[in-house]
Amino acid sequence: MFPLFLLFALIVIQRLSELQVAKRNYAWAMAQGATEYGAGHYWLFIVLHTGWLIGWLAEGWWRGGTLANNWWLWLGLFVMAQALRYWALTSLGKQWNTRILILPNAKRIARGPYKLLPHPNYIAVVIELLSVPLIFGAWWTALIASVLNAVILLGVRIPAENKALEDYANRRSA
Repeated sequence: MFPLFLLFALIVIQRLSELQVAKRNYAWAMAQGATEYGAGHYWLFIVLHTGWLIGWLAEGWWRGGTLANNWWLWLGLFVMAQALRYWALTSLGKQWNTRILILPNAKRIARGPYKLLPHPNYIAVVIELLSVPLIFGAWWTALIASVLNAVILLGVRIPAENKALEDYANRRSA
C-alpha cells in the first residue's frame, strides 16, 4: 500500500505546484494583453485529472494496493513522460499554462521538444494517464482516462488551440 499512497501524494503535490505556476503565468500573460481561448472547456480537464487521480488510487487500493508484475515498465514510462513534460514546460517558460493564452506579438515557440513535436506536453500527459494506473494494475482507470483524454484533446482542446493560432495569424497579417 505504501507505494500507492506515496505516488499519489507526490503526483498531487506536483499537480498543485504546477497549478500555482500556471496561475502566476496566467496573471503575467493577462498583464501582457493575452487573449484566452477555450475557457469554456477548461473544467473538463479538472474533472478528468481529478477523476484519474481518485480512480487509480481507488482501483489500485481495491486490487490490493500492490505493484503490478510489470510495474517497473510503467514506472519507467512515467519517468520518461515526466522528462518530456518538464522539457516542454521549461522550453515555454512564462508562456506555459494550463489554459490557451495568445500573447500579442509573441512568436510561436520552436525550441526544445517543440522543434520536434507540435504538442509534447500532451504526449507526456497521454503516457502519464496510461502508465501511472498500470503501475498498480488499475487498467480500468488507465483505459477510461485515456479514452476520455483522447476525446477531449482531439475533439475540443487541440481544435481550440488551432483556432486561437489561426485567429492570431489572421490578426497579425491584417
